Amino acid sequence: MIQMEIWKVGFVGLFFVLVECGDMYSSKLVHRFSDEVRKVRVSRNGEVWPQHRSLEYYGKLMNGDLQRQKMKLGPQFQLLFPSQGSKTMPLGNDFGWLHYMWVDLGTPNVPFLVALDAGSDLLWVPCECVQCAPLSASYYSSLDKDLNEYNPSGSSTSKFLSCSHKLCELRSNCKNPKQPCPYTVNYVSDDTSTSGVLVEDILHLASGSCMAANSSARAPVTFGCGSKQTGGYLNGVAPDGLMGLGPGEISVPSRLAKDGLVRNSFSLCFKEDDSGRIFFGDQGPAGQQTTSFLPSDGQFVTYVVGVESCCVGSSCIDQTNFKAIVDSGTSFTFLPDQIYNRVVKEFDGKVNATKASFEGYPWQYCYKSSSEGLPKIPSFTLKFMMNSSFVVQDPVFVIYGSQGAVGFCLAVEPSGIDIGTIGQNFMTGYRMVFDRENLKLGWSRSDCEDLTDGNRLPLAPANGSSPNSLPTEQQNTPNSSGVSPAVAGRTPSNSAARTSRGMSFKLCLTKLLFQLLLASSNFRWSFYTLAL
Repeated sequence: MIQMEIWKVGFVGLFFVLVECGDMYSSKLVHRFSDEVRKVRVSRNGEVWPQHRSLEYYGKLMNGDLQRQKMKLGPQFQLLFPSQGSKTMPLGNDFGWLHYMWVDLGTPNVPFLVALDAGSDLLWVPCECVQCAPLSASYYSSLDKDLNEYNPSGSSTSKFLSCSHKLCELRSNCKNPKQPCPYTVNYVSDDTSTSGVLVEDILHLASGSCMAANSSARAPVTFGCGSKQTGGYLNGVAPDGLMGLGPGEISVPSRLAKDGLVRNSFSLCFKEDDSGRIFFGDQGPAGQQTTSFLPSDGQFVTYVVGVESCCVGSSCIDQTNFKAIVDSGTSFTFLPDQIYNRVVKEFDGKVNATKASFEGYPWQYCYKSSSEGLPKIPSFTLKFMMNSSFVVQDPVFVIYGSQGAVGFCLAVEPSGIDIGTIGQNFMTGYRMVFDRENLKLGWSRSDCEDLTDGNRLPLAPANGSSPNSLPTEQQNTPNSSGVSPAVAGRTPSNSAARTSRGMSFKLCLTKLLFQLLLASSNFRWSFYTLAL
């Protein structure tokens, strides 16, 4: 006879099952705020542990319950994008060839023109400036309005993150756990950095979802109050801030997914005319090609993929496999030195043009154009596992003079290290999907206007409010009105279907456990479980 005892553990909301079948099978359930768990978590992560039965203790339990409920209900929206529209803007050489977009922060909302960077995690904006880039429109040739500086005291929803917060990585620099958490982010290029303190405030978003048509969202996000910038951030690159889109817990996509607003995925689309789109929650069309993200030291700290080979024209070059970071914050593409040498040699042998040098341009393989225009450019393809192919739409950078195109360069450089970077120029013409939920990179050809179901991508909020004007050459871009929402990453809306699947899973699991018990009736099994 099998006897079963079920114990309910207070506050945790879990059940403990004790099964007797001749021998004893037991599982020890440990509360997530117990002394046993504290010893492990504090020693590993330096976390500040709540005092038992304190207000903070019950608050953390309640927050955990809310997160579990959001996970059960599924995401609230199919797609989200900044409240001023999904459109991204290229601002040319003066702004580092990056893509920018308007985001609204705080209450009342204040607009910021932030660069988009999939290679880092933190969103930061100029704030309480000690050393920031100029924000006056007169300093930039393409701006028609001044940029903004964030003022924590000017927003009714702003609050500083304390040094005791789990997102505070520099808590060791704090004198007491209640002071504002400092941050410093160092970037690879030109000794570029930002530093200040971390704050939490509201990011204003709009929905591109038929589940929540004509709706908006106010999402609390953590970002840097950047009082001191260095390097490129003082010379035109991201003068009004930068939005990190990396997989770290502090990034905007991570926070939106954790709060149950959208799926843990986002897409970037870069059009041939250099405009683009961003959508949070987009998991891409069913027919897209994909490749898996690769861990670094066992963790997914950035978007790394494995290239199996590089092909120029119809020739796939031997020994050209390498790892690459997929980074929208890098304007051009870098290859490991040995891979670079093999690729440019193959390209040089296939292009029918005279090699040339153009002053001020960083690329080594440049060519003159003839009176008839540019020659036929050999194709450039990256091959991935499972026969996935990424055909670069435009691997060259065209150089113009007063009479038109005077030459072109293969817009690829040696990285100087054993890992490459797939930059913005290789992503042009594609809808790039960073599916963090399934740890995959997806891509499909796109004009950045349509999804595969035929619906138009929303370009502006459904209420028809116009985005901030900015570069004068961008103001005449057509199609700035709200359009029908796209459908991507849809979750089941039929609660009965979800219940049925859940019951089927539980029945299968119960059956499997029973078979294991029968197969091991003489085996004493004890295991230790942490309820986190």
